[in-house]
Amino acid sequence: MPDDSHMADKSQIPTNMRLLLLLEEVARAGAPVAPSTLVETLDLPKPTIHRLLTKAEQEGFLQRDVDGRSYGPGRRLRRLSTNTLSSQRMRTERLLIMKGLSETVGETCNLAAPGRFAMVYLDRVETHWPLRIQFPVGTEVPFHCTASGKMYLSSLRSDKLDRLLGWLELEQHTSRTITDTAALKAELSKTRKRGYATDGVEFMADMVAIAVPIRDVTGRLLTTLSIHAPTQRHSAESLVEDLEPLRETAAKLETLVQY
Repeated sequence: MPDDSHMADKSQIPTNMRLLLLLEEVARAGAPVAPSTLVETLDLPKPTIHRLLTKAEQEGFLQRDVDGRSYGPGRRLRRLSTNTLSSQRMRTERLLIMKGLSETVGETCNLAAPGRFAMVYLDRVETHWPLRIQFPVGTEVPFHCTASGKMYLSSLRSDKLDRLLGWLELEQHTSRTITDTAALKAELSKTRKRGYATDGVEFMADMVAIAVPIRDVTGRLLTTLSIHAPTQRHSAESLVEDLEPLRETAAKLETLVQY
């Protein structure tokens, strides 16, 4: 809950600040939030909460969940989050940290965040090898057949995961893509237990990857850090040998966002 103890009278909070507090609470919750919860959490009148939600939805900062009642981050709030993570000072530090990983493992490393329908690449540091696989910043890749996507799916509560898999199309990209929901859930269970995800030529032919989570102070997944490599140099199994520096780098990146 936002700390508004310095404001003795909530009715004196400026309207624009009320909207910011509401957006902050929806983003912090990490799951769709019902108006009644926001009334209780923010201690604002019910009509005020509904008015703010309506305006935020109209402007694209919030969007209604499938239940038609609760709200989650909308397109503009997700873009704001991405732009904040990509601010120049933080990005400079982030790229230096990622460059250290790329030099250690000799492969390209990527930072990705979950979007509404796919994982979105936020940053990358290229390997020096002429043979490499490129995903420009802003590229969207599927949840179900990428290391970053499977890492994200494994972090979801079972009810949210079931809802997502209910509408997610498990498109086959290679002969190794998991297209069966039960098999994917088994893979996610294994991912959850071991704390990392792999892509064994499941998204692109001749490419493998490994990913670990970057978490906030509450332990919730924010983004993923991954290593991509062509099969000419690596297998999914051999990339696991780089798990220690990958996790060490993820821990360094977490210090940039855990404040």
